[in-house]
Amino acid sequence: MAGLGEYRRKRNPGRTPEPVPADGPLPAGNDDTFVIQEHHATRLHWDVRLERGGVLVSWAVPKGLPEDKGDIRLAVHTEDHPVEYAAFEGSIPRGEYGGGRMFIWDRGTYETVKWDDREVAVVFNGSRVRGKYTFFKGRSEKDWMVRRSDPPQHPDRTPLPDLLEPMLATLGALPPADEDDLWAYEFKWDGVRALARVEGGRLRLFSRKGADITATYPELRALGEDLGSTRVWLDGEVIAFTGGTPSFAALQQRMHVDDERLARRLAADFPVTYVVFDLLHLDGSPCLDLPHERRRALLEDLDLRGPHWNLSPSFPGEGPAVLATAREQRLEGVIAKRLESRYLPGRRSADWVKITDLRTAEVVIGGWRPGEGRRRGVFGSLMLGVPTDAGLHYVGQVGTGFTDEVLHDLMGRLRPLERKTPPFHNEVPRARARGGHWVRPTLVGEVVFRNWTTDGRLRAPSWRGLRPDKGPEDVNGAEGWPGGR
Repeated sequence: MAGLGEYRRKRNPGRTPEPVPADGPLPAGNDDTFVIQEHHATRLHWDVRLERGGVLVSWAVPKGLPEDKGDIRLAVHTEDHPVEYAAFEGSIPRGEYGGGRMFIWDRGTYETVKWDDREVAVVFNGSRVRGKYTFFKGRSEKDWMVRRSDPPQHPDRTPLPDLLEPMLATLGALPPADEDDLWAYEFKWDGVRALARVEGGRLRLFSRKGADITATYPELRALGEDLGSTRVWLDGEVIAFTGGTPSFAALQQRMHVDDERLARRLAADFPVTYVVFDLLHLDGSPCLDLPHERRRALLEDLDLRGPHWNLSPSFPGEGPAVLATAREQRLEGVIAKRLESRYLPGRRSADWVKITDLRTAEVVIGGWRPGEGRRRGVFGSLMLGVPTDAGLHYVGQVGTGFTDEVLHDLMGRLRPLERKTPPFHNEVPRARARGGHWVRPTLVGEVVFRNWTTDGRLRAPSWRGLRPDKGPEDVNGAEGWPGGR
């Protein structure tokens, strides 16, 4: 039987701005009004409320109403609300029942198709939701489900893809001055690439290889709630800052952690920011074939600014100035993007150009040499290679850039990978191979270096860190390498 007893018991009129009517007869109505409120409580959800018998019969739908015919989602039956609640928007104080922001997501009228204790079927006529939905009882009194019973409201809508790959840039120089206005320029951020999929207010974060890294960066989950009902794929970079400057070393403290409890603790000391620079899919519409300039405009409309996420600045037609600023601020470089370019998932394109003074190479670890002195018990240097059509090609070794913590962590990873023969297809110089330990070539790292020698070796390399987001097949360490592919 409809009533507001439970609603009143859960609320203190002196502490919450929600309407709490006094005891008395319930108002008479037409039993045809509905409201859907987006509720940013402990867990984001959408409250669907139907006027019936003088109250608003209510369900909390964690992922919002389904959009495809036959799609079924959880709908938790909650206490009846007063009809005045149909106009409520505001913030319920923390500590109070349902504490959090609430605003009206949609409202309108509905027609009743069926209404009994186990099933409620209605046809919504709102500004955002139209069509027939059926709420039906589950195993318990509160656990209901909701199903869309009509064809999709927008039949040309494209479902959000399950997975996408990032577009990649080529190494090069600034475009010619007479073509400057055909390009937009962004800073090259010193972090790791990550694609974000958001649906029903839930964010999932993927590495360049497609691995789910959501648990590694728990502070970014709030981006999903901030986007609410927006369904979107974003492309960007996860960055850790030290003193206001991107720090790959600080990010190394976070990259390898897949235990969310540990990740939450590390987030307090090494927080990250997700810098977003592209939009791949938005609310049922693929964006891949749109020109970069249009994708950027749609991205800016999302207003992505939060405690751990931001929009990467973009400067059309200002290449020399942006590069000068990057050098002045000691940033890694600049990415030039042709304004008319499409987004090409998984492909490296000359429509995106990477301009940098700092040379970096992705490399595969193929072995190590024992350390001496204070490095006794760990490695003294790593032997490195880059993939070629002929196999892994030895390009030198690196012995600097390691902290004690990194030395011991890497030794723990290398020992289980030991093998008897070198993994390189070319010969390692005898002096370098003497005393060496060979490993299966599965670990990918990144080094900075001055340049390539004429015989295809790294000159003065220094270790930057492991790249758990990449496998040997993804390594692009041969950019500019005189040995070719």
